[in-house]
Amino acid sequence: MPFGYNGKILHIDLTRGTMEVETPPESFYRKYMGGSAMGVYYILKEMPKGVDPLSPENVLTLMCSVTTGAAISGQSRINANAKSPISGAIGDSQAGGYFPAEFKFAGFDGLVIKGKSPKPVYLSIMDGKPELHDAAHLMGRVTGEVDDILRKEMGDDKIEILQHGPAAERGVLFSSMVNMSNRNNGRTGMGLVMASKNLKAVVVRGRQRVRLADAKGVTALNRVGPKEVPNNPDMDGLAKYGTASVVMPQNSMGTLPTHNYNESQFESCEPISGEKMAETILKDRETCYACVVRCKRVVEIKEGAYKVDPYYGGPEYETLGTFGSYCGIGDLAAIAYANQICNQNGVDTIACGATIAFAMECYEKGIITKEQTGGLELKFGSVEAMLEALNQIVANSGPLGRVLSQGSERAASVWGNGADECLITVKGAEAPAHMPQAKRSLGLIYAVNPFGADHQSSEHDWMIEEGMASDLYMGRLAMLGMPDKLAPLSLDKAKVKFAWLTEVFYSMLDTVELCQFVWGPGWTLYGPQETVDFVKAATGWDVTLDELMAVGMRRLNLMRTFNAREGVDRKADQLPRKFFKALGGSGPTAGIALTHEEIDSAIDEYYRLAGWTADGIPTRDSLKQLDIEWAAEYL
Repeated sequence: MPFGYNGKILHIDLTRGTMEVETPPESFYRKYMGGSAMGVYYILKEMPKGVDPLSPENVLTLMCSVTTGAAISGQSRINANAKSPISGAIGDSQAGGYFPAEFKFAGFDGLVIKGKSPKPVYLSIMDGKPELHDAAHLMGRVTGEVDDILRKEMGDDKIEILQHGPAAERGVLFSSMVNMSNRNNGRTGMGLVMASKNLKAVVVRGRQRVRLADAKGVTALNRVGPKEVPNNPDMDGLAKYGTASVVMPQNSMGTLPTHNYNESQFESCEPISGEKMAETILKDRETCYACVVRCKRVVEIKEGAYKVDPYYGGPEYETLGTFGSYCGIGDLAAIAYANQICNQNGVDTIACGATIAFAMECYEKGIITKEQTGGLELKFGSVEAMLEALNQIVANSGPLGRVLSQGSERAASVWGNGADECLITVKGAEAPAHMPQAKRSLGLIYAVNPFGADHQSSEHDWMIEEGMASDLYMGRLAMLGMPDKLAPLSLDKAKVKFAWLTEVFYSMLDTVELCQFVWGPGWTLYGPQETVDFVKAATGWDVTLDELMAVGMRRLNLMRTFNAREGVDRKADQLPRKFFKALGGSGPTAGIALTHEEIDSAIDEYYRLAGWTADGIPTRDSLKQLDIEWAAEYL
């Protein structure tokens, strides 16, 4: 019996209704470890080149890792991968909650899903036994209703459920997968891929706990966590206020995207802050399996126009940004209500809120009129307009909703008339609420990231910049090879190296499936050394930091190999024009912009560090050095 993993991957062909169990060797687990690296391995091997993302030939993988299910904070994560319907490149998405650990307890380390069922089905895995069931009665229902029905149907209140929502059934492009009705595998359209396969849900329950090589070592690490939360200001703020703790700091630094990224401060930031949420609508703090941080917000509103059920959680910072400052809205209750609608219907809040903000700018500039909005006065600051647009999007109905349900990039193509000047997309993905004009290495990562603009694919500039970097940050970054502080607003070779090394570390986290709010290279509860110690204790392998970094590099190289095979190269590594225009307003970042010269130069240097061609394509030598030369045949 292996340590840290079950040694079983479940392969499902929904077209034929067949299931097979693969038992990979230990060497496979040590090389790929789980998550994205393992998922993309199967996608390259089993998905033909050039398939439509919504065809049966697309391969959808769900992978946990060799650390999932251990009794320690930040390990209950699961990764979804497939060809993205948004970009045509690799799709990638992580989620937490209790589903990942329960999936592991149910006896498997991953799922490889192919084909399309002739009718809607859901998959149950109960104590190692997989079975397909009819799901016709679940279709069209919001996520909370599906949870209730399946708990009664399975006769077990402790099952965990991962599902796509009704928005995916209606063809909303940025649909997500949802577990606990509030934890999303979002951003790259994985919910729509799941729906295209007629797979409504995956239900898991297991009593087989993970066998650890050094259970006492894991326990010792776990004891450190609760003591360190109050001593680490970043972690303490995350525990008290969730990710919404950064609303006010982002605004004061001039990095809170406002009015669709045209400004960097929002005059109504305080009413949508984490502190205000805690004072008013916060009901509880939820957690993921075995985690002491408890960063997940649970909000409740019983009175007024926007009633919110605590079952659907509460808004994260990104949601407060996209439905709040992006849209010029300072109404916390309305944003919490929008968050609930998204979780009920299974849509990504970043893409959805940002798409509405894009449409608002188009309307305010006269690019579109009431003819395109169906008579809606789609202005910044209008709660009524935001919610009406949202309801049309999740229903994929109405003249506005049918266009916006396909994301802002496709909407710009439909509307023309200069609408593309209002975009904030990379590879079709709307940018999250962290501004690359001020966090310049983030602009580089937004451009080169295999699946589009993402704020959780590298560390942010402030962590190493003069005036912000703490001794804790610098001590941990020195382990990665970055011992010196860097100048603010820089994007020289040293900053590119920082971006590359922290991206590799984050890539490893998305393979070992560890939460980036708990494990990381800087501000988190545990740092690089503890990450090495945890993997050692879980698996019994004598791993080093270099070996774990190689795992992160494998993931990035496999993703870029997949993209190259699908015709996605440097031409797709482009930032939107808006990022090269001076920010408005009067805050500390007013008037700043990225330049094409610095981004192009940074991309050249990034490719050099990665060992890729000038077009951003991995070389055979690079793949060979990472012991994945087999992938060269897909270039």
